[in-house]
Amino acid sequence: MAREFQRGHKAKISDLTPGTDLYVGVQIAGPGLTFDISCFGLDANEQLSDDRYFIFFNQPKSPEESIQQLGAQSGDTEAFRVTLDRIPANIHKLSFTATVDGAGQMSQVGPGYIRIVAGGEEVVRYPFNGSEFTTERAVMLGDFYLKDVWRFAAIGQGFDGGLDALLRNFGGEVAEDQPAAPTPPAAPVFGAPAQPAPAPAFGAPAAPQPPPPPAPSFGAPPAPAPAPIPAPAPAPQPYAAPAPQPYAAPAAAAPVVPPQAFAPGQPPQQPQGQFPGQFPGQAGVPVAPSPYGQPAPAPFGQHQGAPQAMPQAGPGLQAALQPYRETATGLRWTPQNPNLMRVELALGGGGVLARQGSMVMYQGKVDFSHKGAGFIGRKLGDATGQEMQLMRCSGRGQVFLAEDAAHLHPIELQGDGICVSAENVLAFDEDLQYEIRRIEGHGIPGGALFTMHFSGTGTVVVKTQGIPVVLPVTPATYADSNAVVAWSSAAQVIITSQVRLRRNAYPGHSGETVNLQFRGAPGNFIVVQPYEV
Repeated sequence: MAREFQRGHKAKISDLTPGTDLYVGVQIAGPGLTFDISCFGLDANEQLSDDRYFIFFNQPKSPEESIQQLGAQSGDTEAFRVTLDRIPANIHKLSFTATVDGAGQMSQVGPGYIRIVAGGEEVVRYPFNGSEFTTERAVMLGDFYLKDVWRFAAIGQGFDGGLDALLRNFGGEVAEDQPAAPTPPAAPVFGAPAQPAPAPAFGAPAAPQPPPPPAPSFGAPPAPAPAPIPAPAPAPQPYAAPAPQPYAAPAAAAPVVPPQAFAPGQPPQQPQGQFPGQFPGQAGVPVAPSPYGQPAPAPFGQHQGAPQAMPQAGPGLQAALQPYRETATGLRWTPQNPNLMRVELALGGGGVLARQGSMVMYQGKVDFSHKGAGFIGRKLGDATGQEMQLMRCSGRGQVFLAEDAAHLHPIELQGDGICVSAENVLAFDEDLQYEIRRIEGHGIPGGALFTMHFSGTGTVVVKTQGIPVVLPVTPATYADSNAVVAWSSAAQVIITSQVRLRRNAYPGHSGETVNLQFRGAPGNFIVVQPYEV
């Protein structure tokens, strides 16, 4: 009888079947969607060091044929034959993936699965559906990996990019388009497509094979385009002005403000300009504007001061207080300084939810009401003894929020999402959707780490102790569970432990026993503060 796995489940292949000649079937479908289903043969560093082990529609088998793509069979969208005892010693993992070909997202897929068949009998199945994903365009379904013996793991990890992003994530190279040439170009770097092999006796019976699809766009250069008709040269102007020279801004007299701590973790494809509090990996977030058209606030540690048109006060009391006056921009969210946030309730629609006790002053007709803890608060209270109390701020006026002089960072969401540790949430727009997520692990205070997942359109204000740093997620990215602040919603979180028997008997023990490992496609990130809760 087949075993049904959930995401994260693992097992030795020998516990599933004594055989090593396996059939792997993938079923995935969605209205109006087509998919590319591939297998990556990775080395000990989880990199595609030999592109001959990238098995896809244009390269359907490995050199020794230990991995073969069979096409659609027996109700499966795509099928593979894997002969484990013939896989070369330099291949330590087989990662089976599915990517959307064209427009679409993984949230649109219906119920699907990846399964293993041995001797004509299904031995394991991992089912999934679109509700497990959001805007991702690719998903890593399952892995065969070598750890003393071959094992299988149900992964279910989404990627924001498509097939080319997966290829780069595994260390492969995507061929760039070449200029048009009159003669046909050479074959793609991964070889010409071959006819899929007939169904082996080890799996389900074969179905008629469709003709292979065309080669991927990243393998072959575009077709030659007709030469454009040259336009007539414009008549010369008798008094043409010289070409304007680029404007060179004069050097500022004020000391140079150091770059933001967020910049080092910014993904390569993200624009270089970034306002304070904006985390990398937020697709579609403009660089300069902040929530509801608000311009970028001043860098952390630099007071915004009065508008430029206001003359500076002379010596005396007014001059001493001038740098600390309220910055009244009339916009929804305005940082007054690194530790104080001003929210304009008359703008931007609904009210604001904030931690109880975080209001330090307000102006106008503002109503403060208790926000019931609800399901989120009850889960936090039951597990940690610290129920998350919220208050609702509504009306017309300005509310100033702060807590323990923590650094505050407004994060604008525009249809995307972010996970924030519940301890680091100060306030957010009531229109945002939010839910609690629990990460359990021995050694974490309270037995679990509670994170709030925000999505939709609006702003969430994150508080940190000190200036945080943002790191891109790589296969070897780890963070202390007590110091992590936030991470991209598409990143996968895994508990890792370095607990040793009788570790307290050794004076050189580091004390770092429980960490969080983050995995994800390029563009994912984590935010860590220089402080442990």
